[in-house]
Amino acid sequence: MLSLILLRHGKSGWDDPRLDDFHRPLAPRGLRDVPEMGRRLSRRARRPDLIVSSTATRAISTARAVARELGYREDRILEEARLYHASPEMMMDCARRAPDGVRTLMIVGHNPGMTELANMFGGGRIDNMPTSGMLCVEFDTDSWGRVQPGDARIAWFDYPKKQPD
Repeated sequence: MLSLILLRHGKSGWDDPRLDDFHRPLAPRGLRDVPEMGRRLSRRARRPDLIVSSTATRAISTARAVARELGYREDRILEEARLYHASPEMMMDCARRAPDGVRTLMIVGHNPGMTELANMFGGGRIDNMPTSGMLCVEFDTDSWGRVQPGDARIAWFDYPKKQPD
């Protein structure tokens, strides 16, 4: 059994009009919500073996904040430029390239690709993957190279405004 956790970056700031989209930082709400989501993930006893993040400022900041809450070394986060506004297919390609031995993979990225990929897994329609939202799906296989969206089972979906389990 393999688990994939999709994490949308935290709420980003628009305060500095000089910054392009790629360099926008987390907003105060993101700085509050992201660690809370990391704590929720920790309570689920679901620690990623590998975290792969978009290189955009808000995404890598999200990955690092969650890593701190999980006790995951920040220098082990794999930064993947292709995840910046990636399509669902690109995110699945990233998952398929996960090394042997990784049982739980976390991908930190952006909408609209996150929501589109979440809806490819079935199990109900998600209108919008909220900022700091996490979706965990499971695949009944031992090889990332064979994972397909249609073979996934949604294990859980969590986001900041949802009451914790």
